[in-house]
Amino acid sequence: MPDSRLSHTLGDPSVVVMTAMENKQLLADVFEQMSLGNTRALSDAMADDFRWVFPGDWSWSGMWEPRAAVLTRLLRPLMAQFTDYRVAAETITAEDDRVVVQARAAAVTTRGETYDQSYCFVFRVADGKLREVVEYCDTALVERVLTRPV
Repeated sequence: MPDSRLSHTLGDPSVVVMTAMENKQLLADVFEQMSLGNTRALSDAMADDFRWVFPGDWSWSGMWEPRAAVLTRLLRPLMAQFTDYRVAAETITAEDDRVVVQARAAAVTTRGETYDQSYCFVFRVADGKLREVVEYCDTALVERVLTRPV
C-alpha cells in the first residue's frame, strides 16, 4: 500500500510538465550552489506546497509542509546548528518527475562536532519547482550530533 506522506497527487492542468533532463538539471544547479555554501538555493527552488519527509521509525520521522513550515520549523533551526555546511551531489538520476540525488555533506556544528553525512534524496519536481523530498541519511549520526527541530 502506498504511503500517502511520500507523494503529492498529480493532475493539476496548470502544471507545466518538464522533462527528466530539465528536472535533473534543476537539482544539479541547486546542489552546485549548496556545494559552495549557498544553502538558500534549495529553499529558492521549493514550491509553496513543498513537503519534506523523513521516513522510518526514528526520532526525526515525520513530515513538514508547506514550504513556510519547512523553512521555519525544520531548515532554519537545523541550519542554525552549523557553523559551516556544504553538501555536494555525487550522482543524480532522473526519471519522469523524480530525481534521486546521492550526496555528501561536509559540515561542522556550533559545538565543534564534525558532521560528514551521506544522503539519498528523492525529489519530486513539477512546474520547474521542487514539490517534495524524501530524505534518507545516516540516522545514527543525526541522533548523535544534532538536536531535532520542534
